[in-house]
Amino acid sequence: MFRKTRGAILCPYCGRLTNAEAPECLVCGRRNPGLWGFAGPLRILFRRRRFTDVVTVVCIVAYLVSLLMDPASLFRPRGFFADFAPSNQALLALGATGSWPIREGRWWTLFTAIYLHGGLLHILFNLLWIRQLGPAVEELYGPARTAVIFTISGVLGFVVSNVVGIPLTVGASGSIFGLLGAIVAYGRRRGGAFGTMVLRQYGMWALILFVFGFFMASVNNFAHAGGFVGGLACGYVLSFAEHRSEGGLDQLLATGCLVLTVISFGLALWTAFA
Repeated sequence: MFRKTRGAILCPYCGRLTNAEAPECLVCGRRNPGLWGFAGPLRILFRRRRFTDVVTVVCIVAYLVSLLMDPASLFRPRGFFADFAPSNQALLALGATGSWPIREGRWWTLFTAIYLHGGLLHILFNLLWIRQLGPAVEELYGPARTAVIFTISGVLGFVVSNVVGIPLTVGASGSIFGLLGAIVAYGRRRGGAFGTMVLRQYGMWALILFVFGFFMASVNNFAHAGGFVGGLACGYVLSFAEHRSEGGLDQLLATGCLVLTVISFGLALWTAFA
């Protein structure tokens, strides 16, 4: 229904009119401009919706669901920084990660835990940073590449924290540090006065946030470090929006990240309730 395998389409690489059946774009020469019929839907997906907005909605919905799964947890005294905190049972059911879930073979928690949060202040601070950094990364790299950066850096952050033995962890802070790492990579690669300014500003933010994490309880600094390295690596590999518009490969990678995340939430719920 959504695929278009015949007729004229816009090439996902150069944006010019070409043929969906052509082995190469008639204008830019890139291979398979029709992307097996999915070129049109992919363009719509990543041009009509900001990835930052999608992340914000998913985090809020996941947080509310985690509270509704165990409403009694709202009234358990845990201290100011843990007010309105979901129970561990609810977080595990939705896909919290850590060395214990990974030992049980729950690999999908590396994706689901990015969107889960352990309290009101936790999700509030993380969403504020996502809303601050997300649009900047989308402008520098594009929404599809931002989805790849956000997902890979979050997963790598949890891989690092799981390897060192953090038993249970949730939150988007690894992905947030990944966004910072991608902007730092942009500043270093671009150079010049503007690149230097970006590097100094966002590099300082990353350093301050990382040091600040050592003075707060229950902060997963290993995930922060792993996420920053993941975002930095993605920033060096992916192209800038000003150099090359997002192409079919970028959109396919982003779609793969989103599909894996959806499948992971499905596996988490299936494991918890089936």
